[in-house]
Amino acid sequence: MSALLMSSALACATAQADEPVKIVAAENMYGKIAEAVGGNLVTVTSIISNPNEDPHLFEARPETAAALKNAKIIISNGIGYDGWMAKLLAAHAPRGAHVIVAANLVGAKDGQNPHLWYKPQTAPAVAQALAQQLEKDAPGHAADIRRNLAAFIASLKPVDDKIAALRSRYDGTVVAATEPVFGYMADALGLKMENAAFQEAVMKDEEPTAAQVRDFEKGLSDGTIRVLFYNSQVTDEATKRVLGIARAHHVPVVGVTETAPLGKESFAAWMLEALDATGAALAKAEAEAKEGHRH
Repeated sequence: MSALLMSSALACATAQADEPVKIVAAENMYGKIAEAVGGNLVTVTSIISNPNEDPHLFEARPETAAALKNAKIIISNGIGYDGWMAKLLAAHAPRGAHVIVAANLVGAKDGQNPHLWYKPQTAPAVAQALAQQLEKDAPGHAADIRRNLAAFIASLKPVDDKIAALRSRYDGTVVAATEPVFGYMADALGLKMENAAFQEAVMKDEEPTAAQVRDFEKGLSDGTIRVLFYNSQVTDEATKRVLGIARAHHVPVVGVTETAPLGKESFAAWMLEALDATGAALAKAEAEAKEGHRH
């Protein structure tokens, strides 16, 4: 090969190596993790990022399939939460793309609560898997990728610290929710979650039974339930009714979201915001309980 041809080939290889790795995330919380770990080595597209859209009701459109074109890494939640992605990949998987499924990384199975990003183990597991694949796709940038991964893991330490602090103070507190969005985090905090059947019905867009509604409302009105979590992205009539009952009986409420709010700078910031709101609600419930005992 002539020196000119060799130089041209090397220049072409360098240009290809420096092209950003295209990552497509089914939901923007995983997109946030990809942005943090990949930095300027990647371009990230998140399919679901509209905070006003119910992810459970999302249906893939032609532009959804188009977004997968040339993707090198695809991240999804799994266990039915984004089944549309599995169907898309079966028909339109980009050649050679690597698929990361959060559920597989944390051992979650079909039928379990699908809101895995509120499980403290999920984000670091996805970040680790992503970093390993990025080192293969951008081998000349391994040091940068490892540095970004370390920074992301470090960003989660305040989240872990907050979880530990809240658990030490409020372990065993009885709470409830309109949907199981915050369920894994409630478990991590040691909270005792009531009304699982009601939550599952609402999540599946089904009507809760009269008995489920009656038991839920009784727990809110008689003081059994100390804090109520609700999905602020999905507020149907059943949700509005129990929110009204909670507020009428001075039960603090906490709104949580299924996708990261627009403008939220990082995954950790989103988690901390939810934990701060939870801590404030638990403290308020504790104060009101003490006040009630005085009278």
